[in-house]
Amino acid sequence: MRRSATGTVRRPRSLSAVAVLAAAGLLLTGCTAAGKAGEDGAGSGGDAGNGTVKVGLVYSRTGLLADYGKQYRDGFMAGLDYATKGTGKVAGHRIEVTEQDDAGDPGKAVSAAKNLIGKGYKVLAGTTDSGVALQMAPLAAQNKVLYISGPAATDAVTGINGYTFRSGRQSYQDILTAGAMLGDAKGKKVTVLAQDSTFGQANVAAVKAVLGGRGATVGSVLAPPSATDLTPFARQVKAGGPDLVFVAWAGSTAPALWTALDQQGVPAASKVVTGLAGAASYPVFGDAGAKVSFLAHYFPGAGGGNAVEKAMLDAVGKAGGTPDLFTPDGFTAAQMVVRAVEKGGSGDTGAMVKALEDWTFDGVKGKVRVRAEDHALLQPMFVAKLDGTGSGAKPQLVTTEPMDTVAPPAKPAAG
Repeated sequence: MRRSATGTVRRPRSLSAVAVLAAAGLLLTGCTAAGKAGEDGAGSGGDAGNGTVKVGLVYSRTGLLADYGKQYRDGFMAGLDYATKGTGKVAGHRIEVTEQDDAGDPGKAVSAAKNLIGKGYKVLAGTTDSGVALQMAPLAAQNKVLYISGPAATDAVTGINGYTFRSGRQSYQDILTAGAMLGDAKGKKVTVLAQDSTFGQANVAAVKAVLGGRGATVGSVLAPPSATDLTPFARQVKAGGPDLVFVAWAGSTAPALWTALDQQGVPAASKVVTGLAGAASYPVFGDAGAKVSFLAHYFPGAGGGNAVEKAMLDAVGKAGGTPDLFTPDGFTAAQMVVRAVEKGGSGDTGAMVKALEDWTFDGVKGKVRVRAEDHALLQPMFVAKLDGTGSGAKPQLVTTEPMDTVAPPAKPAAG
């Protein structure tokens, strides 16, 4: 974000309608977990007298995203320990975390955030649900508090206001990773296979915007959400002869879909790409898993065993957790909080924002950068394959796409 001469934070223009639609849930958005969840936290958010900075962690401890929530929270606590070198302090300030459960409900999240802000909290983090993030961000701007969103993937969070940052990837980065597997898109044929639902249509719109904008011809095969016999749709995809099949599928019929695609020889005829979600999803692909290319935000080992990744894996394991898809998002959020407190102290939100803008640092995934113009988190993305089937399926890294290669378009600052 750019500042005016008075030092106020300038808000970028809102995202285009297409960007807002981009591949919601392509990697199946995640969550955060418990600890002191539900504690209200006494006192103000920052006290220069006692050197304490209170951070509100608002996330889904319960609800549909609770499993992902645990990953985020485990990562946050590991990241806080790492970034403060085990002291819980930075620049003379002790960081105290208060956890609140939003249960994936925007209303509960806003209520919890207002409660924390009313107590003087200047830093909020969390959020894996896109709907929650889009309610939290305006609240941060209205009250001039730092808000670091978690795995919520909607592109609309990027550039939404000058006080909102993100610690995870966004949907546009997912699509660009898929595009990297296609190579030069000009003249190529891409088919999006999805359900005929808001989710499916959003993915079609996103792929058309990104890959179509690069010269590919993008079509779609949409199945009714109620369909259980998916063989006809697999046949339709194969008959179209696409260079790339982009699969965006959610729900209990996923195993049947992958069986149908494999039986009809689609992976043998075209490059098939889909998002790699958490470890619990690996068995869903069956025999097709070894024939599919996966765009991946993260899986353990994707970072190549760099020092930061090793620290996260070790810390989460020792605490009894299991690192997974969204553990790095929590770890990165903690790194950002510590950086903000180090430079901004207990309550100077403007200094905190400035400290994060254009900050490049070593993260779990490798080198990452907070883009000043719109607070996008530029980061590497991964291409993976699955070895094995069923409970024995494990992801293996194929290639790493550099952060600049998969960077979403920058949003210009408002005048």
